[in-house]
Amino acid sequence: MVKVRFSPAPTGSLHIGGARTALFNWLYARHHSSAGEEGTFVLRIEDTDVARSRAEWVVGIQDTLRWLGLDWDEGPYLQSARFDLYLAAADRLLGQGDAYECYCTEAEVKERNDAAVAAGRPPGYDGRCRALTPDERVALAAEGRPRTIRFRTPDDGISRFTDLIRGEVQVEWSLIHDFVIVRSDGAPIFFLANAVDDLDMGITHVIRGEDLIDSTHRVLALRHALGGGDDLQFAHLPLIVDAQSRAKLSKRHGAVALEDFVTDGYLPEALTNYLALLGWAPAEDGNEVLSATELVEQFDLDRVTHAAAGFDRDKLDWLNGEWIRRLALADLVARVQPLAQARYGAEADPEVIAAAVEVAQARAVTLVQVIDQMGFLFVDEADFEIAPDSWAVVVGTDRIVEVLDAVIDHVETCDWTLDALALQPVTEALGIKFRKVAPAVYAVIEGVHRGLPLFDSMHLLGRERTLARLRTARARLA
Repeated sequence: MVKVRFSPAPTGSLHIGGARTALFNWLYARHHSSAGEEGTFVLRIEDTDVARSRAEWVVGIQDTLRWLGLDWDEGPYLQSARFDLYLAAADRLLGQGDAYECYCTEAEVKERNDAAVAAGRPPGYDGRCRALTPDERVALAAEGRPRTIRFRTPDDGISRFTDLIRGEVQVEWSLIHDFVIVRSDGAPIFFLANAVDDLDMGITHVIRGEDLIDSTHRVLALRHALGGGDDLQFAHLPLIVDAQSRAKLSKRHGAVALEDFVTDGYLPEALTNYLALLGWAPAEDGNEVLSATELVEQFDLDRVTHAAAGFDRDKLDWLNGEWIRRLALADLVARVQPLAQARYGAEADPEVIAAAVEVAQARAVTLVQVIDQMGFLFVDEADFEIAPDSWAVVVGTDRIVEVLDAVIDHVETCDWTLDALALQPVTEALGIKFRKVAPAVYAVIEGVHRGLPLFDSMHLLGRERTLARLRTARARLA
């Protein structure tokens, strides 16, 4: 049996790193289920930091997971609703002598830390309250001092565990000082909450980011003190960095919330596919365009890499374009139409939208690009404008007046078919290669000097609207 959990903190929107962690947990559970084993994916919300947690972010995380297609089998469990369990565990640790009450203030701990650093010693809690007598505890409490509960770490020896990705991980206990498990306000720290929940929920594998690897020693120590065994396995995923600079991913490098990818017109299939490639290698057949079903079939932790994974927006764009072309036209139209009508008005003709989507599908990178490119179809001729940089292209094109005159003559009389609208013969009759003047004609028809395929655009506009734009541009040049 495999039972995994995704445990985001609702202190903001779900970002790339968290989404990748959720996906890898989901894939691992579903892979084992597909192989005939029991695989369970649990959603657990780490909201022990009540002051920073927000209900709307709890909802937002769930909405984003659903958009990605990541369904969960249990939960969402809110840790804020389970405080009694954690505090009972803390009391148990106090009774066993594995934890103790600490009455040091933050200022005192900082002062002693600063002194230790100045003296060349490592910082960390110095165990001042470890050996307090009952009378001393009563006296300190009577002073009104804050009370925290600290876990007592071993003075010597080594903490070690085997990571499924990185192998053996170890650290000397002397470097891990006694740590707080219950704050002075009575709220449990996530180390304690995680240890209790993983035991209580029967979690078998913890798959999470590399940045949490150091905390594993603390969680395992708590687990053992609470009677848990060594059966819990850990797998720490590589960091996600900017593909070019290799710097830790930040908002400047694209670590935006998943909702932003929805707004920017990315498909959930493409984003799920791309997230899977951030630190995991598919089968060696060269195919990286993989459906969720294919990802589930292939996924295993054995092919998760150790090296940091580079987030490359260009590759995501390529992959999103591939998925746009994979969609059945009717499916793509269904996804674009409500967005297009929200942009251009409910009266925007669904048939025109569908026709524009069909034209755009072969080239588009995002849904937003599809919607942007069809905008020229929904503008009244009196309001139609050519972007300033695109008008500069028109003005700067050699012999553009001759070209427009010839195109107008042709459009006035030609059959209204795509083949007949091809303008290469028209410009070649002038001794001009069409590719040299194409951007200018694009601008005149669509308002920008690149966009939907030109002859399809003219066909969608119709003869009269196409001629109106050509004549207006010709008059403006004169």
